[in-house]
Amino acid sequence: MTTPSRLLISVRSSEEATVALAGGADLIDVKEPSNGPLGVAHHEVLAAVLAVVNGAVPVSAALGEWTPNALNEAHWHLQLPVQFLKWGLAGYGNSPGWGEDLLETRRQIRTGTEVVLVAYADWEKAKSPAPAEIVKFARRFRYKAVLFDTFNKDGSTLLDSLPFAELTELMASLKKSGIPIALGGSLKLEHLKQLKPLAPDWFAVRGAVCAGGTREGMLDPVRIQKWKTALSA
Repeated sequence: MTTPSRLLISVRSSEEATVALAGGADLIDVKEPSNGPLGVAHHEVLAAVLAVVNGAVPVSAALGEWTPNALNEAHWHLQLPVQFLKWGLAGYGNSPGWGEDLLETRRQIRTGTEVVLVAYADWEKAKSPAPAEIVKFARRFRYKAVLFDTFNKDGSTLLDSLPFAELTELMASLKKSGIPIALGGSLKLEHLKQLKPLAPDWFAVRGAVCAGGTREGMLDPVRIQKWKTALSA
């Protein structure tokens, strides 16, 4: 029997973390939406969220787009006991050394924290490595999670840039290697009918559970409950 997908909710404050936990979030992701698709929040915000969650569920942190100075820029974030960290690779797709750079970054992350590989569906616009390259890399080097997301937050969704058949194939490849998968990319409730059978480990949402359906809005408990109900149906 397939295990139901879990709900990953991105929050921008400890207050939102409280709302997300009350709504049944299975994983809390900390980001600042105004800073981009994987906008980094201040390290004090991350610390406050960790204090609120207090081990109830795993916590991840978005750290923006990777640069050669990524570890220095995230120095204080890296001191905190999160389960997952993630950088995007926008603007980095034409650099032949991106894989070795990521591996070196992973080597310097504290024990107990995993680095999530991010595959942007709209990779050509983001100028990042293609999803197929990300999946191949994740399998080769045994990453513990891959997030499929969108770089442009312009109302388009994951499936607008990544055909369903291709997504299905990529996910099957990851599942063969036992790599957990999160699906994000401005997904809405109506996408669940098509995507639930693929059984990702998490559906990653922000705008879909915010007031007005925008990622800059406040978390809406009613919208969160609708997602929880739909995932358990």
